[in-house]
Amino acid sequence: MIGKVLRGVRVQGLVRYLYGPGDTGEHRDPHIVAGFWTPAELEPALLEDGRRDFRRLDGLLSQPLALLGDRNYRKPVWHLPVRAAPEDPILTDGQWAEIAREIMARTGLAADGDDDAVRWIAVRHADDHIHVVATLARTDGVRPEIWNDGYRVRDACRAVEERYGLRRTAPADRTAARRPKRGENEKAHRYGRDEAPRTILRRHVQTAAAGARTEEGFFTGLKAEGALVRRRYSSHDPSEVTGYAVALADDLNPAGEPVWFGGGNLAADLTLPKLRRRWAPPSTHSSSSRPVSGRHLSGTSARAYLRTVVREAADGSRTADEFLGRLEAAGILVRRRFSHIDPEQLTGYAVALPDQPESDHTALWYGGGRLAPNLTLPRLHQRWNTDPSSTSEADLTSEERQAFYDDAARAASFATAQIRRHTVTDPHAAQDACWAASDLLHVAAKATGNPHLRRAADAYDRAARAPYGRTPQPTPAGNGLRTSARLLAIAGRITTPATAATMVLVTTLITLLETIAQHHATHQRQPQQAATRTAARHLSDLTQAPAGTPTWLSNPAQAPSPMQLAMADFPAPWAPAHTTSTARTTGPKPGTAPRRKPG
Repeated sequence: MIGKVLRGVRVQGLVRYLYGPGDTGEHRDPHIVAGFWTPAELEPALLEDGRRDFRRLDGLLSQPLALLGDRNYRKPVWHLPVRAAPEDPILTDGQWAEIAREIMARTGLAADGDDDAVRWIAVRHADDHIHVVATLARTDGVRPEIWNDGYRVRDACRAVEERYGLRRTAPADRTAARRPKRGENEKAHRYGRDEAPRTILRRHVQTAAAGARTEEGFFTGLKAEGALVRRRYSSHDPSEVTGYAVALADDLNPAGEPVWFGGGNLAADLTLPKLRRRWAPPSTHSSSSRPVSGRHLSGTSARAYLRTVVREAADGSRTADEFLGRLEAAGILVRRRFSHIDPEQLTGYAVALPDQPESDHTALWYGGGRLAPNLTLPRLHQRWNTDPSSTSEADLTSEERQAFYDDAARAASFATAQIRRHTVTDPHAAQDACWAASDLLHVAAKATGNPHLRRAADAYDRAARAPYGRTPQPTPAGNGLRTSARLLAIAGRITTPATAATMVLVTTLITLLETIAQHHATHQRQPQQAATRTAARHLSDLTQAPAGTPTWLSNPAQAPSPMQLAMADFPAPWAPAHTTSTARTTGPKPGTAPRRKPG
C-alpha cells in the first residue's frame, strides 16, 4: 500500500474533483467512508437535479482556516491518495475507514480522542484507493505540525499491510532515489528518449563520482559525459562551493533554458557534502582526495597508477613545490631527495601508495625515472622552463590495464570475505563494502560499455545506500573497491586478451552480490535484497555464452588463474557489438620454423 502527500490551496476544487467523473470516467460511486464526523453527517446532499450540494462540506472544512488568519500555511490543504496493490483483495468501506483513521492518528493530525484536531474526510470512488483530505488548522486555533509527515504515512501503510495481509512495500528508509515525475516521463517519450533526463543525469553523476579522486575531477568527469554543470556558492563566502546542479544540453523548459537538477534531487547520497566524504579523509573538510590504498594492488597496477597521477600533477604544475604539493593532495606518499653538496637543493623525488605491501621489509618507492624517463625532476624542470603549457599523454600498456582488472577481482573477493565475516557480528562494518560495490559496478559498466553491467549497476543502486542517509565508516574492504573503481576509470576500455580478465571480474562480482543479498536478507531489508538479486541476475545473463565457450564463464568456481587466462582462446559474446575479439597466438607464425634454445 502506498500513499503520497500532496498540498493545495483551495479545498473546494479538490472536493468537486473527487466527486466528479475523473479525467477518463474512472470515478464510480464517490462517497465518504470516514472523517472528523460520521460519514452520514458529512456526505454532501443530493439536489433535485441529481447534483451534489457541497456548500455545507466546504464550510465545515474551511472554518478552522479562518481562525489562523495570517498564520495559515501557504498551501493549507493536505491531500493524501492511498492505493492498494493490484493483487491485493478488495477492501470494504469499513476497512478503508480504519486505514484512514490509522493514517491520521500516526501523522498526528487527528489522534484518537482529540476533539480539537484538524477536520478531514476520506473519499472512496474506486475499489483500490481512497483520498484523504484535511485542512491544516485545528479548531482550537493552533497550526498543526506536519514535519516528516510522508515518513509517518509510510509507517502507517506498513502497519496496515501487516494487519490486513496486503502486499509488503518498502519502508521509508531514505534509500530510494528520486523517481522521474509523470511529466518528465511523458516529455522523454515525446522527444524519443528511452529514459527521463533525471535518470540519465543520476547515472552520469554516480559514474563520475565513483571514478573521481578529487572534487575538481568529479566536475571534469561530468563535463566529459556531456552534462552541463552549475556550481552553487556560499552567500557568506563567495569562493566556497556549497552545491551543484546538472542538466542535459537538449533538455529545455518552455523558456528554452536547461532543466537543472541538484544532487539531492537525484539521490540522497549525491549531495556535494556527502560526495566530499568519498574523496576527503573523515578528519578533514578540504577537497583533497581520499588516499588510494595500495593494499590490494599488484606492483604493476601500483606503478601504472602512480605514473598516471604523477603525469596529471606535472601537467597542472609549473614549479617543483607546486608539483609535489599536488601529489600530496592526491593522497600520494612523497619523499624528497636533496643534494649532498647543497642540502637545500631539491634534486629528485620518490612516490609510494599508502598501505601498499612492502617488499623485503622496504616500502615500494618509485622514483620519477622508474615511472617514466620524462618524469625525472630535471626533465620536468626542463619542460616547465621551455614549454610550460605542454601536457603529456597517458601511456598505459595492455598488461597494466589487465592488471587493473585483476586487482579489481581480488578486491571484490576480499570484500566478499569481509561481508561474510561481519554480517552477524558487526553489520555496520559490512555496509561500507555494500556501498562501495556500486562504485565498482558503475565504473566497470562505463569502462566495458556492456549493457548487462549497466543494468546491473542501475538495479543495484538502492541496495548500496545505508538506511536513513547514513554514511558508513570507511573499511579496508570498501576502500579496496573504491580504489579499484578509480583504477578502472583510468584504464578505460580494454580489448583481448584482457577480455578474459574482465570476465573473471564479472564472476567475482556475482559472488559479491550474492553475499550482499544474503547480508540484507539477514537484516530483513527486503527492498535492498531484491535490488541486489536483480543486479546479480543481470550479471549472470552476461556470462551466458554460446557453444564452444569455456564452462567457467557460467560457473565462477571453475575460473582459471590469470596466467591461464593470458593463454585463453575463446569468443567473448558479452562484448559490445563495436568491439572485436582476437585470440592470442601461442605458437610460431605460419611458415616459420620453431625457435631453438641456445646451446
